[in-house]
This record gives sequence, structure tokens and C-alpha cells, in this order.
Amino acid sequence: MLSDNTKEFLAGNHQAVLTTFRRDGGAQMSIITVGAYRSGAAFTTTDDRAKLMNLKRNPRCSLLVAQDSWRSYVVLEGQAQVLAADNTDAEELKHALRDVYRSASGGKEHPDWDDYDRSMVEDKRAAVVVVPDRVYGTAV
Repeated sequence: MLSDNTKEFLAGNHQAVLTTFRRDGGAQMSIITVGAYRSGAAFTTTDDRAKLMNLKRNPRCSLLVAQDSWRSYVVLEGQAQVLAADNTDAEELKHALRDVYRSASGGKEHPDWDDYDRSMVEDKRAAVVVVPDRVYGTAV
């Protein structure tokens, strides 16, 4: 469960670095855009990305979310929940992708949700929710 301070920080800061783990145990880092979602922070990605393949094999991950200045940050360490076409009902996935868009964009609405939905299916996008076991940082 995220504290109110962490939720507030995630609502105003969306740039992040995700760390997942390769087959050999080495770290693989990705720059992503995130937002508070459910009991963690979420982003979307396509099914051909290393980060998603790593998370499907090993859901353990760390997510560093920072202010634009990088002076204040929050780290979420925990497990990723992957919502994708192969494990989620199509309607549920559509709504999750829309909700993650809203959260990661600071509450903005997409100008054409039908076009957005088509693009998400064509791109084979998944929503990834990082559910923390541990939260720390300067903004906690």
C-alpha cells in the first residue's frame, strides 16, 4: 500500500527508471513514464521489449521515480503485475491501458479513445503495475 505522500509524489512526477533482471541475473534498466495506479505505479510497454520479457520470467523489479531535477525521488521495490492480451480479458485490458495513460500523463484525456484503443491492440501493449514491498527515497 502506498502512503499518501508517495501517491502525491507519483501524481506529480512521471519520469522513471525501471530495473528488471536478465536471465543471467544482470540488471536491465529502462527509462519509462509512470503514474500511480491501483496499489503501485504503472506504465505501458509493447510485448517485444526486454523489460516485459524479463518481468514475465521474473516479476521482481525496482522503480525509481524522480522529479525533473532528479533531487527528490521515490523508489518502489517489489513485484510487477503484467496485464496483457494473453492473461487479461480484452475489455479489462482496454480500461487498464486507458487508466494508466491518464495516470502517467497527469490526468489528461486522450483526444480519440477509439484510435488509442486500436493503437494499443496493434502495438500489442501491456500494462505493467509495480506493486511495492518496500518504498524509500527523499520524497517518502
